[in-house]
Amino acid sequence: MRGVLVAVEIDAGTVRVGDQVMIGGQPFVVRNMTAMGSGHKRLVFGTGETFVMGPATVLWAARRHDPRIPRGRFTGSAHARGRQP
Repeated sequence: MRGVLVAVEIDAGTVRVGDQVMIGGQPFVVRNMTAMGSGHKRLVFGTGETFVMGPATVLWAARRHDPRIPRGRFTGSAHARGRQP
């Protein structure tokens, strides 16, 4: 895998497969997710354990980010391609 690990704050709406979350001092890598009712998500970890994340649950995760891939508000714009608008 390329890129660097960055710390991000996640909730049920922003968690991604591949995120490494810390729960009870133990690291877990999100292997799969299932959307449930009322904004909840069931996370399945690489160990086979599960965790139901509520819409108000906030966790910190380590996420791999490749700084060579442009992201942000200028992605796809003339500015991002090196041309002035």
